[in-house]
Amino acid sequence: MAKQPAKPPLTIWAVSDGRAGIEAQAVGLAEAVARQRKATVVIKRIGWTGRVGRLPWWLNLFPRRWLTPESEFSAPWPDLMIAAGRATLPLAIRMRRWTGGKTFVVQIQDPRAPAGLFDLVVPPNHDRLKGDNIVSIIGAPHRVTAKKLADEYKRFAAAIDPLPHPRAAVLIGGRSRAFDLSPERASAIAQEIQLALEQEGGSLLMTFSRRTPPQARALLTARLKHLPGFIWDGEGDNPYFAFLAGADYVLVTEDSANMATEAAGTGKPVFILKMDGQSLKFRLFHEELERHGAARPFGGAFHGWTYEPLAETDRAAGEVLERMDAKRDAT
Repeated sequence: MAKQPAKPPLTIWAVSDGRAGIEAQAVGLAEAVARQRKATVVIKRIGWTGRVGRLPWWLNLFPRRWLTPESEFSAPWPDLMIAAGRATLPLAIRMRRWTGGKTFVVQIQDPRAPAGLFDLVVPPNHDRLKGDNIVSIIGAPHRVTAKKLADEYKRFAAAIDPLPHPRAAVLIGGRSRAFDLSPERASAIAQEIQLALEQEGGSLLMTFSRRTPPQARALLTARLKHLPGFIWDGEGDNPYFAFLAGADYVLVTEDSANMATEAAGTGKPVFILKMDGQSLKFRLFHEELERHGAARPFGGAFHGWTYEPLAETDRAAGEVLERMDAKRDAT
């Protein structure tokens, strides 16, 4: 049998508005594609002049005209564009026209636009979207791999290695449309974590989101800083992935699909911390994580279990490549 010719390397654009949580999804899926086929990943951070970015996608008729110079969004076009976030919609929707269909366009999350405007849409299962060009996954695409965790841990090993086990990585989110973190709730979380770690003789690896209310951040820091561990104050290199690598348990506030999915990618027990507020979508998401065996509500004590690390990003990447190849073969 004749050997199949090697497929040419891909150029992939991971496009977002640069916000950390949004960019991580686009880059995570792009990197997963590049693990399955040789590719160059280019990160694009787009910005809009004036108030254009607030317009709905269908009113932004000539989007490249209103991009900031730093966006660098012009030919030569990529083989694959992976876009995340509302800000990218005017560009992603028109990319196929600009390139004569040569660029395969993937939109992450629910675009709140007809799915047929893209080659593929990759939303979370809890958005409950259905369609021929929709591949839904548990949670969000992410960058967690065994290699990345090992590489990131090396950078912070001197600070983490001496810490006693069990180590609890605590990932604190904050205010969103559905949730908030009041001082009262932050105080309750601090007490639960303090008692559990003091009982086990363990240590703390804690980091905050940009959305964490300042009062909640200050309260949690003041209440837990006496414990052995490392509380990142936002200065210097970000130890987020090193915390995931060094932890025995991961505690995540219930407001973030990104952080919970990343935690579930480690294969370590994930505990969900209750916040103020509620959301049907997030309840469905956490139930999915529980069915997978990754997560449980935090009841004030640590206990271990095992499960297969969540690998939905790799599954989505395989679907992207399969559908890209099918489209190319059909033309």
